[in-house]
Amino acid sequence: NSFSGKPWLVIAMRGLYISLELDVALVFGPPPFTYRYRDHSHFCQVLKVRLDKTSVPCYENSVNMSQQGYVATSYSQPQPGIGGYPTAYGPTSTQPFYGHYSGTVQQFSAAPGPLKPAPPSGPLPTAGSQSSGPPPLIQSNIHNGHSSPENTAQRFQGPVAVNGPGTSYPPYGQPPYPSPASSAPTQQLTNQMGSLHLSGYAPGTAQNHHMPPSAVPQAPFPTSPTQHLPPPSLSTGAQRPPPPAAVPTAMSALPTSPPLVMQGGHPGYSPQSAGFPQQLPGQPPIAGYHPPQQNALSGPQLAYPGSLPGSSQQMSAQQKRLDPDSIPSPIHVIEDDRSRRAGQVYPTNIRGQVPPLVTTDCVIQDQGNASPRLIRCTSYCFPSTSDMAKQARIPLAAVIKPFAVIPPNETPLYLVNHGEDGPVRCNRCKAYMCPYMQFIEGGRKYQCGFCNCINEVPQFYFQHLDHIGRRLDYYERPELSLGSYEFAATLDYCKNNRLPNPPAFIFMIDVSFTNIKNGLVKLICDELKTLLEKLPRGEQTEGENSGIRVGFVTYNKVLHFYNVKSNLAQPQMMVVSDVGEMFVPLLDGFLVNFQDSRSVINNLLDQIPEMFADTSESETVFAPVIQAGMEALKAAECAGKLFIFHSSFPTAEAPGKLKNRDDRKLVNTDKEKTLFLPQSGIYETLAKECVANSCCVDLFLFPNQYIDVATVGLVSLHTGGTLYKYSNFQIHSDGEHFLSDLRRDVQKRIGFDSIMRVRTSTGFRATDFFGAIYMNNTTDIEMAAVDCDKALTVEFKHDDKLNEDSGALIQCALLYTTVCGQRRIRIINTGLNCSTQLSDLFKSCETDALINFFAKSAYKAILSQPLKTVRDILISQTAHILACYRKHCASPSAASQLILPDSMKVLPVYMNCLLKSFVLVGSTELSTDERAYQRQMVMSMDVSDSQSFFYPQLLPIHNMDTNSETVPSAVRCSEERLADTGIFLLENGLNLFLWLGMNSPPELIQGIFNVPSFTHVNADATLLPELDNPYAKKLKSILDGIRCQRPRSLKLMIVKQKEKSEMIVRQSLMEDKGLYGGASYMDFLCCVHKEIRQLLS
Repeated sequence: NSFSGKPWLVIAMRGLYISLELDVALVFGPPPFTYRYRDHSHFCQVLKVRLDKTSVPCYENSVNMSQQGYVATSYSQPQPGIGGYPTAYGPTSTQPFYGHYSGTVQQFSAAPGPLKPAPPSGPLPTAGSQSSGPPPLIQSNIHNGHSSPENTAQRFQGPVAVNGPGTSYPPYGQPPYPSPASSAPTQQLTNQMGSLHLSGYAPGTAQNHHMPPSAVPQAPFPTSPTQHLPPPSLSTGAQRPPPPAAVPTAMSALPTSPPLVMQGGHPGYSPQSAGFPQQLPGQPPIAGYHPPQQNALSGPQLAYPGSLPGSSQQMSAQQKRLDPDSIPSPIHVIEDDRSRRAGQVYPTNIRGQVPPLVTTDCVIQDQGNASPRLIRCTSYCFPSTSDMAKQARIPLAAVIKPFAVIPPNETPLYLVNHGEDGPVRCNRCKAYMCPYMQFIEGGRKYQCGFCNCINEVPQFYFQHLDHIGRRLDYYERPELSLGSYEFAATLDYCKNNRLPNPPAFIFMIDVSFTNIKNGLVKLICDELKTLLEKLPRGEQTEGENSGIRVGFVTYNKVLHFYNVKSNLAQPQMMVVSDVGEMFVPLLDGFLVNFQDSRSVINNLLDQIPEMFADTSESETVFAPVIQAGMEALKAAECAGKLFIFHSSFPTAEAPGKLKNRDDRKLVNTDKEKTLFLPQSGIYETLAKECVANSCCVDLFLFPNQYIDVATVGLVSLHTGGTLYKYSNFQIHSDGEHFLSDLRRDVQKRIGFDSIMRVRTSTGFRATDFFGAIYMNNTTDIEMAAVDCDKALTVEFKHDDKLNEDSGALIQCALLYTTVCGQRRIRIINTGLNCSTQLSDLFKSCETDALINFFAKSAYKAILSQPLKTVRDILISQTAHILACYRKHCASPSAASQLILPDSMKVLPVYMNCLLKSFVLVGSTELSTDERAYQRQMVMSMDVSDSQSFFYPQLLPIHNMDTNSETVPSAVRCSEERLADTGIFLLENGLNLFLWLGMNSPPELIQGIFNVPSFTHVNADATLLPELDNPYAKKLKSILDGIRCQRPRSLKLMIVKQKEKSEMIVRQSLMEDKGLYGGASYMDFLCCVHKEIRQLLS
């Protein structure tokens, strides 16, 4: 009953069990409470005792008991110190944030009424009415179809426009929307959703759709770890009163975790074992398969560990502990997808189908849509309207990797050459000919699939149509039947209407005292003698010499240019000491063909270490080095790449001189973002000039101390280059690691002088871009070079309604120059479905692509917003997405249950991994340079690399089968999985850690390291001995297989249990609490669940 000033109860009679649910959790401790009573008298006696002990006022709570699946259960008590996020989970700040959208802060009044509509018949319970049990879970409580004015569900709160500096872009069609009751500080937190560009969506009117339920209830989560968690700051519901200063000891129990239900299945449950066909993640339900529906309230409730004295419901510690296998795991998702789709042929002829995960090895067959190796989307079904998109809050984006490596067992991209006529394009939108063009009028005209414009077919391109309206040469032209292909460009696509010259590579070596002393200069020179023999060649010139020209520069406080012309007996050195006005002292003889000048170049590489062997110069310049390389390429009228090997902080008097600004006191303040911004404007100007002159910069850093990666790496980021960092470089431990990176960097496939444009069909458009790119305007993506490792992420927004029949079409066109000097246009097409059903949107999501987008958008946002704001936005975004699914798509269930869509059930763990990344965690113990380095690295990652980076792979090596080619199945990234009797390999895209348990099998230790026992293993070794035994060969095969999948060389580090170096491994165990801050997976699930419940209430 509901009384004024009295606690209200929902009493559910289930036989002899009575479940008491109180709004004020401190009376009985956090719910659920399940007590067994002998009779009615016993119950009344206990109730009176408990209420008399209440030392704080209880508050009336207005509840609509007709809501389906409602259980008046508080979530849990506040839990201080969640996972080390002192700022992200604290009280909501009352200060205004600086967001992306312009306008003033809007105040919203509380929207009265229940969250969900009442049943169409029957009176609502009044404040004084009684309920003898939980409300029935009736289907009529969920709307199917358009919402009516009389029965419109309340929607949770979304972002609100706020004032912000810089350019402001209003959201498309976003009027102010009313929101449920919320406090002003709460409103300010959710205002930040638009400012991060994660999805600038606010609640909008849309339909409520019910997805066929397939949830199988699990036991509710038992208790969390002993550490208590604070209330998340992203609350959108009414604020509860603070807990009392003192609570009776008997009631001071651990918080409970939410019962978890995955729509469409859950870890540990196999539909096949129950006699049902298996359903693919993200796919529609299989015909004839109706997953079992069960009342989420059914089943025994776990007793809370603060029960009455003498109660028989006490639980053992084993019962209170949650089985980690019962919560969603990326390992289960990956293995499940592999078991179904690995080794199979995946044709791309069906629009909007969800491809296999990036971790699944399969054969892609292009049949009209581009391979997922080239483009992946966050969802393969776009919402039809902007209101639906705002409601779902799922970002609509694509991750494009234009030069992705195509495996040998798949067809490479075809080259289409129309001669001087060039490629056929739409007259209005300039889209290139593709399978989405519809030919009409006997083949004389075609309708553009992107803008619907009717175009005349050029005479040279005419072909008759068959009986179904398809051209007779449909299968003979790649542009009509394939999703990706290339066009040979004409002079119209070249600068100054001239064919480009072949590109050049310039190697620029820091010859200061540090690099000479540690042997780095000699190591580089010796490697270049053999590496220059393997310069990249074009497809048509495999048997010929490379057309790439090379040049050499050394520098410290001054720059040394070398003339290596083929007719010289000895190389000539020219010194430029005026670094303030940089120029190239020679043109003829600086950039040469290696094969023609081989002897002179080899002579030079032998002499460089000797020339500077006695140097004592420790000061270096940096910006003039880049300026010199760019001027050399500009003078030679060619594109190219600079390979800069740098180790010292640039303190010499020259343009671009830097000051040490490594101030850890700025961490966790509003000024922390300055640590990721360049400290000198000259580098931004230099980056712009390099892009304009097609000069790409690859930077190899060898710092022994702070070097300001955020500044020196800026040019590399904006020119499409790659940044490598080797801290405290030592030849014996890091030499092979560095050389492997250098070899791959020189030889990988690359395109120069690149410009990309992303076109879309009517109804939506590309609005934001993330990656190693430069944007001179709002549509053209410029890159001095783009290689096979680079991926950019594009976000889309609605500007009109999308048609379900025509779908959403995307075409990416990349204009670039090959290493042979040919100008080409690479086309990548993909088609997505559109739907008015929110359930279709959630079923078609790809979590790996979502995390790639969230990471890049967050890493971009930290340049303009406090890290606390960015973290809050990510948490709020996660809660909003899952709350929308629960409200509009999930089957009715208890409010205490956490419902996750099958295609996004690992979104919380991935999001928590992102929050615990070095960039966002905000710890003074972390190197500022390392944080800036990882930020820049992630900005150009593709989906596969970001997946492995945020959730590392942990392999039990002691379980490997030496008689099989299979790799041991990965286990969850948690300390609980590490056994002192095992050996584990952890890979995170940056390093390989071989963790050795103290009681590792002696036969494995001897077989891998050739030593008798664990104590004899040398933990400083970075290379394993070459041994001829099954264990050593199998481990080497596993290491080689992992390394060939990654864009960087992975340095092997041997970590022994109980040694100091073990801390590095533990930081990568992403399901545990972070060493430098960050919640455990379980704590984050609790936090998100609390946010969801507040949003829905």
